[in-house]
Amino acid sequence: MTNLYLAIPLLCLSTALLTGLFGKRIGPRGAHCINIAGVAIALLLSLLVYADVRGGHSFNGAIYTWAVSGGVPLRIGFMIDQLSAMMMVVVTFVSLMVHIYTIGYLANDPGYQRFFCYIAMFTFAMLMLVMANNFLQLFFAWELVGLVSYLLIGFWYERESAIFANLKAFLMNRVGDFGFLLGIAAILYLFGSLDYAVVFAGAAISDVQNAVTGFGEWQWTTIICLLLFVGAMGKSAQIPLHGWLPDSMEGPTPISALIHAATMVTAGIFMVARMSPLFELSETALSVVLIVGASTAILMALVGLVQYDIKRVVAYSTLSQLGYMTAALGASAYQVAIFHLGTHAFFKALLFLAAGSVIISMHHEQDMRKMGGLRAIMPITYLTAAVGSFALAGIPPFSGFFSKDAVIEAVRHSRLWGAGYAYAMLLLGVFVTAFYSFRLLFMTFHGSSRAPEATRRRMHESPGVVVWPMVALAVPSLVVGVLFFEPMLNGSLFGDAIHIAPRHDVVAQWAVAYQGQSGVWLILAMVWHSLLSAPFWLAVAGIVFAWYCYCKNTALPSKLAAASGPIYPLLQNQYGFDWFYQNVFANPSVRLAGLLSARIDVGLVDGVLVNGVARLVGRCSAVVRTMQTGLTYHYAFAMIIGLFGLVTWIAWL
Repeated sequence: MTNLYLAIPLLCLSTALLTGLFGKRIGPRGAHCINIAGVAIALLLSLLVYADVRGGHSFNGAIYTWAVSGGVPLRIGFMIDQLSAMMMVVVTFVSLMVHIYTIGYLANDPGYQRFFCYIAMFTFAMLMLVMANNFLQLFFAWELVGLVSYLLIGFWYERESAIFANLKAFLMNRVGDFGFLLGIAAILYLFGSLDYAVVFAGAAISDVQNAVTGFGEWQWTTIICLLLFVGAMGKSAQIPLHGWLPDSMEGPTPISALIHAATMVTAGIFMVARMSPLFELSETALSVVLIVGASTAILMALVGLVQYDIKRVVAYSTLSQLGYMTAALGASAYQVAIFHLGTHAFFKALLFLAAGSVIISMHHEQDMRKMGGLRAIMPITYLTAAVGSFALAGIPPFSGFFSKDAVIEAVRHSRLWGAGYAYAMLLLGVFVTAFYSFRLLFMTFHGSSRAPEATRRRMHESPGVVVWPMVALAVPSLVVGVLFFEPMLNGSLFGDAIHIAPRHDVVAQWAVAYQGQSGVWLILAMVWHSLLSAPFWLAVAGIVFAWYCYCKNTALPSKLAAASGPIYPLLQNQYGFDWFYQNVFANPSVRLAGLLSARIDVGLVDGVLVNGVARLVGRCSAVVRTMQTGLTYHYAFAMIIGLFGLVTWIAWL
């Protein structure tokens, strides 16, 4: 099986290299055929691996030893269990849909082959990340994902906004990655190994002294977990390292679906779940994760209410849903977080692709205020967008209903510090999520068209190569929750891949209410219980209020915005995070760099050390040059003076 595991990421790497090196020779058709074939085979192999793992087989071993440093082997290795196998299927399936969708979306783009090279390389990096069995490989893949994301966000590099967006993403992720690297260094310092299994075993039995810091004594496990979580905050866009994600919408829509909805931004969620044996040792770290996640969920959902760019609405929705996943991690409900990660991957990629389909029809118009009435013109896009919206709002029997309710129930049962606050924020987020989801649906597809007459005459349903990937994503958005809810609830979905301390097992506490029920009866019991609970009715209220505001009384939203005072501008400005970073960090850094350049680089290095030495040599040369006259009596006189000086010096001594 080792060769099979190795073949899955190498298929994507080989197609990326082939397209990147020989893209002009193979042409656009060759580029998409090669890459689609590669990721399709990788998906089939991933399904085989998942079936094998579900059958009871797992693997944890090194594939290649790259180097040995200080007695520590630096290896490439794989940990194949139920957690990594599920992630492999999600990554390859969503990637395949995006590959196919791209044929229609970027059909006439001059960077067509380059785009396929990038997304294949991204798929390779994500696979290496989720399959890793050691921190070295994890960090390598983590950084490669960030690099390719930088290239993809700035894919249209002729646009200044795209360059600003990819630089912003790069810098904000560097902040998170600095903490992540410090956490890995602390792990190597404490345990002398980068191998997951060795570290997890050592952490469980370790009696390491507390670290003494300027803030008192801290558990080493708390320090490590907080540092690792800083990395997750950057990659999974949690407050305050969230600002790069909405701006990343400058990239083509397929990028939004692949990177910023389904895979890259969930890398931090996956990493924390993988590190559950460490996080379970620190309730302080878990509380921090819980509070940060819940805060992100509600604050970013509120910002989504005031967005008019169709892609940005979905982007802020992603931020909010990542907050839900993070809150579940903080409640020690790792399996629930990954369950929501999986369902979210399908319906959020679906929403991004549906948004892209609308943008194609609107001739690259993204302002929802200029849309409307597309339901009759784009019926398939409308239906798939409706499936995604119902799933996002958490309406049964759509997948998001099962996973989001599981997150809320897990947080409700948590006894960690901050759990009450988190539960209240997640409940409020249910109403807001349902409202902005259907605000998008009603503004885009319902009512009369607000597009210019010239645009209206050319609007049409997207071609099949764009539509069919959306239909394929709509199916799991509808059924995945039903299929995997029971194994998630009874703990068999991930088995031993996730470790939970018995005192933190909130899912087991929640599952008591469903003891003795299974199959259809379990699903019916869960639905019935949810129909009587607050989250369902909050979601329904959000949908009804969105319908009233954008279908019935369309003047109400502007009245509410005017009556909100400073709240509406605050939400439009994302609570001032961008202003703060620009004026507190970016602008002073630019001024400092300018000062250092003028005083140190130009003044000292160039002016004194380089040009100053050159000027000194020039002046000395000018003096010496005056002595080279070519007249014999001048040289004779100089020799006499020199001889006189030498004799005087000898006599003096």
